[in-house]
Amino acid sequence: MAPEPVPAHLRAHVDAFARAVDGVGRLGVAYSGGVDSSVLLALALRLLGPDRVLAVTGVSASLAGRDHARARAQAEGLGARMVEVRTREMDRDDYRRNGVDRCYFCKDELFTVISAELVAEHGLDAVAYGENADDALRPDRPGSGAATEHRVLRPLADARMDKKTVREVAAWLGLPTAQTPASPCLASRIPHHQEVTPEKLAQVEAAEDAVLALGIPEVRVRHHGDTARVEVPMAHLETLLAAREPLTAQLRQIGFAEVILDPGGLQSGRFTLEALGLSDGTR
Repeated sequence: MAPEPVPAHLRAHVDAFARAVDGVGRLGVAYSGGVDSSVLLALALRLLGPDRVLAVTGVSASLAGRDHARARAQAEGLGARMVEVRTREMDRDDYRRNGVDRCYFCKDELFTVISAELVAEHGLDAVAYGENADDALRPDRPGSGAATEHRVLRPLADARMDKKTVREVAAWLGLPTAQTPASPCLASRIPHHQEVTPEKLAQVEAAEDAVLALGIPEVRVRHHGDTARVEVPMAHLETLLAAREPLTAQLRQIGFAEVILDPGGLQSGRFTLEALGLSDGTR
């Protein structure tokens, strides 16, 4: 079946994306299964063909199992070849100490592993990742520096696709992530300058799974030592409060002595924005 034609309002973006990958023989796509990397992968497959695109997923303790499963299922649905690489950012002191530049060391680890293990083996001419045009303007994206150092392509940003446009492209392509909330890595739930450990990440993942089981589509469980602070979108705060007692009991079993249900709602990137003295306004 022929692919759906590009909608008129998206044509300039898709054409610019095509120019950004023009001349690439075989492209590796850093793929997490989120909306940005999914659109990047789907467009690359459409423009280059499945024989010239490889989806690469970095697997570590900071990747939630639910996100890992979603990435696998979506890649299979797209007909993409997917490989998984074990990343060892947890072995890096600079990553574990969790400064505001933590994401730099995570991305540097991923791109280093791709270069060392996959570029030659799979004949990759370039690697791309899903930075969008909004991300390119944000001060809390240190991973961008690692991408620059490793000469990683940013076709979405080059095509001036902001978050809204990326989701419109995802809807046009029929991707299941078109309406999926953002899901940053589990380490983002630990306050800066408090050590990232596999044990803390496992606690966060289990606690968030418990909240998601309530039918709430998006959650951040902030790890403050013995205290868990649960943030959900304001529209779902009533559901969270109604489940306060059983949820608190579950989170205590996970290892949190105190559970706070944040009445202020969810703020994406809270810890990094606070450390920089900034706010993104998404309360």
